[in-house]
Amino acid sequence: MTPILVRALRREIVERTPVWFMRQAGRCLAEYRALRERYGILEIARTSELSARVTEMPISRLGVDAAVLYADIMLPLDGMGVPFRIESELGPIVEAPVRDAGAVDALRIVPAEEATPYLFETIRELRRRLDPSVALIGFCGAPFTLASYLIEGRPSRDYARTKAMLLAAPELWSRLMTTLVEVLGRYLRAQIDAGVDAVQVFDSWAGALGTEDYARAVLPHTRRLFAEVGERVPRIHFATGNPGLLPLIASVECEAVSVDWRVPLDEAWRAIGDRAIQGNLEPAVCLAPWDVVAARADDVLRRANGRPGHVFNLGHGVLPATDAGTLARLAQHVREASITVAA
Repeated sequence: MTPILVRALRREIVERTPVWFMRQAGRCLAEYRALRERYGILEIARTSELSARVTEMPISRLGVDAAVLYADIMLPLDGMGVPFRIESELGPIVEAPVRDAGAVDALRIVPAEEATPYLFETIRELRRRLDPSVALIGFCGAPFTLASYLIEGRPSRDYARTKAMLLAAPELWSRLMTTLVEVLGRYLRAQIDAGVDAVQVFDSWAGALGTEDYARAVLPHTRRLFAEVGERVPRIHFATGNPGLLPLIASVECEAVSVDWRVPLDEAWRAIGDRAIQGNLEPAVCLAPWDVVAARADDVLRRANGRPGHVFNLGHGVLPATDAGTLARLAQHVREASITVAA
């Protein structure tokens, strides 16, 4: 049985619009918060039984069509020899930022199964446990987003150090990005080998760049990553923050583009052209009264207009204050409303 999400990403005609939510595995779920009182984020991610348990939580609770691995975009650093930690109120912290040629040259490239063996055991365990109708989504951070964490050392407002390397040391920048493409390509291919049904590449900070710098210093590396992953499973490209990048993002060979809420879905679909689209309800809408949530969801479906290739999602991750009951009601609403739209 091919999951409905996979069929939609391949732009096949499906019986309704599939739905899942970025960051659904955690955050708003009471059972996840209870687990977090005992374990840290990385402890859960690096423990296959715990990671699989959290990955499964949204399936029955929210009624979504896909499980997304409970992991973190920083995990490939485990194999690269870069110590890091995650501070709950801040985010990833790289203890020794990568800012010069020596640090770039010291980055290791090892087999993915050696770098993060726990992740692939989680995938294999989930393949045994998940219903075949539920898609399992793997993911990684995009080369630019991971590079920004490596260089800045922590989340940043302006990405000044990252932009400085990109602009002032283009050869060093290219070496860093080339290394990341190799590491991330191995990482995603190994996830596919272990059994994921689709993969998503998160370029969470791409919107910090203008179109010229993105086209020159980021886009060629992103294209190479998607080419190295290949076409065995649908590939979703997600970049946020600058709608002006959409035509460039659309030039990357992939099956689907995930768009944030800053541009209406129908306009985004025109910009990306002949491929599937994922999105794009603003996450903050889910904090509003139900009639607002339903109306905004209906607007997204109206803009999709029943066209093959739409996966309903938020325009970014679930906000921690979101009520899980609202997300469950939203998933049910999309399932029911999209049957009518598709008809």
